Amino acid sequence: MHWQGRSRRSYTGKLLKPYRKKRKYELGREQVETLIGERRIKKVRVRGGDYKIKMFREQYANVYVPGKGVIRAEIKSVAENPAHVHYARRNVITKGAIIETSAGKARVTNRPNQDGVVNAVLVE
Repeated sequence: MHWQGRSRRSYTGKLLKPYRKKRKYELGREQVETLIGERRIKKVRVRGGDYKIKMFREQYANVYVPGKGVIRAEIKSVAENPAHVHYARRNVITKGAIIETSAGKARVTNRPNQDGVVNAVLVE
């Protein structure tokens, strides 16, 4: 678990004394890196009673093809990913990633690691 509260250090590096305990609303979680493979998800309750669907692996994407609508296409690989240098090499799907699908190259428009689905728009 991550903590998103005040740092224990000042900007100069001095150690700061804690003035209170950690709070529930300062809670953060580890980022999930969505990979290609048979669908694996986990439902996580978040603040406010809502749910986020953590996606570990996904095989298919909802690809919007201009003029035809939305089709379900199989994900082959990650062509490029602006989020991180090595994400394309490791086939990690994040928002903005260019994925190779059975319909062609598509750009991911949502956050699959939080939404539980891969939505994309055809670029070629």
